Amino acid sequence: MTEWDIRKLRILRTLRDRGTVTATAEALLMTPSAVSQQLSGLARQLGVELLEAQGRRVRLTDAAHLVLRHAEAVFAELERADAELAGYLRGEVGEVRVGAFSTAVPALVVPAVRWLRETRPALEVRVREAEAAEAYALLSAGEVDLALSLAARAPTARDPRFTRVPLLADPLDVALPEGHPLAAAPELRLADLAEERWIFGGSGPWSEITTAACEAAGFVPEPAHSASGWTAILAMVGAGMGVALVPRMAGASRTPGVTVRGLTPDPPRRHVIAAVRRGAESTPALAHVLTALRETAGARQ
Repeated sequence: MTEWDIRKLRILRTLRDRGTVTATAEALLMTPSAVSQQLSGLARQLGVELLEAQGRRVRLTDAAHLVLRHAEAVFAELERADAELAGYLRGEVGEVRVGAFSTAVPALVVPAVRWLRETRPALEVRVREAEAAEAYALLSAGEVDLALSLAARAPTARDPRFTRVPLLADPLDVALPEGHPLAAAPELRLADLAEERWIFGGSGPWSEITTAACEAAGFVPEPAHSASGWTAILAMVGAGMGVALVPRMAGASRTPGVTVRGLTPDPPRRHVIAAVRRGAESTPALAHVLTALRETAGARQ
């Protein structure tokens, strides 16, 4: 296959546009002899005559015009490549893979993606639902670029592999069956629910979070049921089978048959963080995704 020399092709194109070797040399800041040498070299590479004498000047041969027709398509592709590369360097083009736990996907990641579609439409975000332990394994292995998890389930801040970025302190509310005696109480403390039957999460950290919050309020909760998803947990609450702590991000207030109450005076919270491989936080595309997640989290505060 013929080797095409882009620099020499640009010289040939400039000669076509400027008309003379001298004008070409001035436009390209070269000497006329250097222009002639480069074009002679290109003719040897391609195996065709590119120039022919026309009095004291030269003109392009039919072969030269054929070469330039194809070269223009190459130049157009290179222009597009330059534009895309510039966008990549600004973080406007590329792909960021995000691993996030279940409630973070609709509450944080999806709104962030919508925001990025408006502000960085060429930046693609790929989402993978993953609980904390899996998300950090994927992050460490290079299979995702950013992990969203709860701070309580994340590696410590001193872990040299990751940089942690705080996003949100998500309040924990209590889900009660409609008609529960405390559903209409003027104020509701977690300690007021010490005698209740509790519905725990059957997977992830939720059982530990419920237990820790109740113990901080002065009692040990009695586990009556467990389920791995919020749909099942809230269905049991709605059926009067018990009460449950729910993160505000889960949107439990929209569940029929369930009353969701905030706790006073200082509700328990779970802290949501993002993590990236250490040093990657300055990558433009990742920085844009982190900014979008911060904006989304700030709107929920």
